[in-house]
Amino acid sequence: MLTSLAFIFLVGLFMAAICQRLKLPRIIGMLITGIVLGPYVLDLLDPSILSISADLRQMALIIILLKAGLSLNLADLKRVGRPAIMMSCVPASCEILAFFLFAPGILGVTRIEAAVMGAVLGAVSPAVVVPRMVQLMDAKYGTDKSIPQLILAGASCDDIFVIVLFSTFLGMAQGGHANLMDFINIPVSIVLGIALGAITGYLLSLFFETAYAHNHCVRNSIKVIVVLGVSFLLMAVETWLEESISVSGLLAVVSMACVLKIKSVTFVSKRLSEKFGKLWLAAEVLLFVLVGAAVDIRYTLNAGIAAILMIFLALIFRSAGVALCLVGTPMTWKERLFCMIAYLPKATVQAAIGSVPLAAGLACEKIVLSVAVMAIVTTAPVGAFGMDVLYNAFYGAQRSPFCFRTAAFRSQRPPIF
Repeated sequence: MLTSLAFIFLVGLFMAAICQRLKLPRIIGMLITGIVLGPYVLDLLDPSILSISADLRQMALIIILLKAGLSLNLADLKRVGRPAIMMSCVPASCEILAFFLFAPGILGVTRIEAAVMGAVLGAVSPAVVVPRMVQLMDAKYGTDKSIPQLILAGASCDDIFVIVLFSTFLGMAQGGHANLMDFINIPVSIVLGIALGAITGYLLSLFFETAYAHNHCVRNSIKVIVVLGVSFLLMAVETWLEESISVSGLLAVVSMACVLKIKSVTFVSKRLSEKFGKLWLAAEVLLFVLVGAAVDIRYTLNAGIAAILMIFLALIFRSAGVALCLVGTPMTWKERLFCMIAYLPKATVQAAIGSVPLAAGLACEKIVLSVAVMAIVTTAPVGAFGMDVLYNAFYGAQRSPFCFRTAAFRSQRPPIF
């Protein structure tokens, strides 16, 4: 296992540095590392690492979500209430609709199989999107119109909506029926997740304040460990209660971090944010290398032109959904285009559920997995690259907040990551 971890960190960082040197997103190097080291190419990663890959990826995602919550300004978030709510479901619905309408003709699947495929592909990847939105908020880019806050909020809820639809369509494909309670659970999961996180954040801040009042100084490094431990418990609560009631663990984590920021003095919340940013340096490599390791590149080779055409067509529908959500906002066309690009990447959700139809024994099992793998290897790099390039193109002399190279720029906007 230690050898595998050494490969993950050292080769992952090396490939990320090469990509950065070539002015490409670092995650491309990390994804390539995972694909090459993974079980479907060189098979250099220990099976014990791969067996807990999903848990490790979730831990990494929790770290960046905590960083996001500690960077989020709730006043800015309130200004984008309607678009944020729409962004959590409209783009995904448009993409699923595209699969439902066109996949039977292009890929030769049934309507319900097309719906399952659309649900697998419908979620945006928070692992790709959230870190970039955090960097934008830290660098104060787009915050005057709450652009990163809008994308971050929408992406956090998008997965809940899509996974519920996926479970429903999968059940229908296996001969079941749609359950009204599944759809009712979507807002219930969001509300309960936010409420659970807010209560937990308040209790944590009360604990830290009480300890300080009794002359028990809790170092910020210890606070980071405590907050991480509580975050893992919040994610576990989602699993414990899934048979009786839906609770979003990811939203609970973000909500807890937001409340901690509100209840803490500015210096403390800033220091916690910086420490989680430093943890993200290692977590990012672990996350994207393991996502790459979960990609069976053989299915990409089998996908063919038809799969690429279907993905491209679905992304056009998805972008139209984003444009619809932004109607009535004060954004320029350039900023709207940036939001569309930011909502393209697929990675973590597709890696997690892409193989479920295969395990369920559906007739469309291989084509669903092939399209999911193709979507990961195309949209994750393209979306990340698009976000990086668009800020350089739109803001001219200003440097992209995703690229920290010159000492002068570093002195003006110190990188968190």
